[in-house]
Amino acid sequence: MAPVSISIDRIHKTFKRGNESNLALNNLSLEVGHGEMIALIGASGSGKSTLLRHVAGLIPADKGSTGGSITVDDNLIQKHGRIHKRKRNARADTAFIFQQFNLVNRLSVLTNVCLGLLGRIPPSRGSLMMFTRAEKMAAMEALDHVGMERFAGQRASTLSGGQQQRVAIARALVQKARLVLADEPIASLDPASSKKVMQHLSDLNKAGKTVLVSLHQVNYALRYCTRTIAMRDGELVFDGPSNTLTNELLADLYGDDSEEFFIDHKINDSNSESEVTTDKPFLTEAFANVS
Repeated sequence: MAPVSISIDRIHKTFKRGNESNLALNNLSLEVGHGEMIALIGASGSGKSTLLRHVAGLIPADKGSTGGSITVDDNLIQKHGRIHKRKRNARADTAFIFQQFNLVNRLSVLTNVCLGLLGRIPPSRGSLMMFTRAEKMAAMEALDHVGMERFAGQRASTLSGGQQQRVAIARALVQKARLVLADEPIASLDPASSKKVMQHLSDLNKAGKTVLVSLHQVNYALRYCTRTIAMRDGELVFDGPSNTLTNELLADLYGDDSEEFFIDHKINDSNSESEVTTDKPFLTEAFANVS
């Protein structure tokens, strides 16, 4: 296995609503190697989003959980229910792509992409959104890579869902993060937009990024991810090569709704390498000058 990029050790999480407690993660342990592209699958409420948010350091695990810790590239993210006070660069090395895009609607597309640099530029400039020419060039190159350069001057609110998600990917690209977490990034997109977004995530992975993406669409997991992790009730119920997934496992995983997720082997027999949308390099001079 590749050197460890993510190490999760016995994480436990419950959400409380009034007198009720909902178990989201149940003593979960997991390792992800550098450069892997992994799909997280499972029914709604299985714990996929909660797991990603723990890895990003957005929410803490339960306090007092035995041994509970998460490290990313040897940087401690949290332990025993406490978010670690990390160095700024550690946070900058993780990009999070949300289902609802998380763009600032009133800002231009170019400025939204430049926001990916906030963890790597002085806070005084970042708070005023003052970006250098080299930084704007890097953002334009990222937009060009995802086919969105002609929209650079438009407000983000004018874009379609698929276009906004591609801008979010450009923001992750210019951030130069080593780890990309994507939380159901194609859940609200049409099939054509979904394919483009997944291909761009695959391109990020081919450029050396570790990608962990939660999906409801199992066929996309098979097409783009070599490894799949299935979750149910906050636990791992499958962890292995994507091509070993079976419809029997999916029936057990999704219950009455399982047929919606069954694998179409005719679709997934094709080689995803043929679907590459661009041969443009990721790390050109404009990117190299961004620090």
